[in-house]
Amino acid sequence: MKFTSITTLLFIAGSEAFAPSANSLRSTALYAENNNVSTRTEFITQSVATIAASIAFLPGQANAAKYGGFGAGSPEVIDPKDAVVDSDILSSSSVQKGISAVRAYKQSVVDMKAALASDSQADIGPKIRKDFDFSVIRTDLNAINAALDEDTQRGTDRIVRAILQDITELEVAQKQKPGVARSETRLSNVTRKLDKLEKSFDDYLAFAT
Repeated sequence: MKFTSITTLLFIAGSEAFAPSANSLRSTALYAENNNVSTRTEFITQSVATIAASIAFLPGQANAAKYGGFGAGSPEVIDPKDAVVDSDILSSSSVQKGISAVRAYKQSVVDMKAALASDSQADIGPKIRKDFDFSVIRTDLNAINAALDEDTQRGTDRIVRAILQDITELEVAQKQKPGVARSETRLSNVTRKLDKLEKSFDDYLAFAT
């Protein structure tokens, strides 16, 4: 009986030691920022590993993270109408440049959706890599953040991480093996990723109007 109890305790402890914590699965993009991961390859590699871990250990939480909707699944993301915005900083050239850039990112997503609607086999990979450079996107998004107060930034920071994660998921989802046609299921999945990314950009731009 004692042996069985000890074995059970060791099993539980071992399971807890290897199971990823909620914080570790919350955002691969946050990990990338904190560890100065700037290359797309490194970010995608870490993202795929994190997603795989979440599916293996926490299947019920694989899709738990929700962004957008101004607070759905994230109490730190406040409603834009309640945001404190410095109008002087908002009107500065650096912030306006960032806003224009984010609008261009959103338009790129719209263009990719149109391309897939016209040709379900369209290769959008090169456009993703060309239009969505992580280091440039961070700079543009952070420029807008500079016009917001600290409490608001806590929420918009989460949207920034969501945008980076959305781009990573999109690039992984759209990949096709040479000579293999994109199925309707895969097309639907890529379209959902594009819709999600467009929504994230809309959520962020709502704080700059």
